[in-house]
Amino acid sequence: MKIAIHGREFKPEAARLVSQVFDELLNHQITFFISEVFFEILKNAGITIKDPKVFLNQSEINDAEVILSLGGDGTFLETVSMIGALEIPILGVNFGRLGFLASVQPTQIKEAIEKLRSKKYTLDERTMVHTDSSSPIFEKGMNFALNEIAISKTDTSSMIIIHAYINNEFLNSYWADGLMVATATGSTGYSLSCGGPLVMPHSENFIITPICPHNLFVRPMIVSSNSVISLKVESRSSNFLVSMDSRAKIVGDVETELTIRKEEFKAKLVALHGSEFLDTLRGKLGWGTDIRNRITYPS
Repeated sequence: MKIAIHGREFKPEAARLVSQVFDELLNHQITFFISEVFFEILKNAGITIKDPKVFLNQSEINDAEVILSLGGDGTFLETVSMIGALEIPILGVNFGRLGFLASVQPTQIKEAIEKLRSKKYTLDERTMVHTDSSSPIFEKGMNFALNEIAISKTDTSSMIIIHAYINNEFLNSYWADGLMVATATGSTGYSLSCGGPLVMPHSENFIITPICPHNLFVRPMIVSSNSVISLKVESRSSNFLVSMDSRAKIVGDVETELTIRKEEFKAKLVALHGSEFLDTLRGKLGWGTDIRNRITYPS
């Protein structure tokens, strides 16, 4: 079995658990390759690995069965962008905070690797979004996102106006701080914090969610993922920001138009046996927990 591993900076107190990941892989004689950037982080943290194998680009891991993402959801999204159309299944170990995508807890490392080794998992395929633009924004092959594509203003003053079309039919002109097109997977992320609905991950839908709209009657809207969404921007500052998951760039040409549609390939998430989306949802959002039991009042 060949596994690739990617991660980000972690807290010093997590070093023991990060090291345990490699100890378990070595104990099971599993071949693993570490991304160059994460290998440098491990060295700086004082974690030594026997006979390390490091990869620099996609071609060196295109035959990997799984890639481990060690970090939070941001690291997971970075891992998705790293492997792109290779569609290598991803398992996220949560060394971050909330962890919707990186759902394996550090205390479950031994169990998780055993399940990987014995093939006790299924693959959960998730729809992604793809964008084309009238002038280049992101390099070819990197213009996709698992959670959302968002347009937002670049300063703290004026709103921007975003004219939105669905399948060439005018939808609305949004006076707002921004607008995003989120996937069902992304419904638990930025879209949720902007008042968007929760959507089951295999729903074939996109969510158009305004960011701080000036009109109180403007609300998020669910559309089919087979839709083609076109966006045109007006901005007094003559620029705006485009972000795709963890990647962002300032666009200096307000004449730039974006076209958003379903990506041809998908993200494949490793779902270990015994791990269910609704269990994760309840746990992360605290559903069923009565906060009144934890409130203390001053005497």
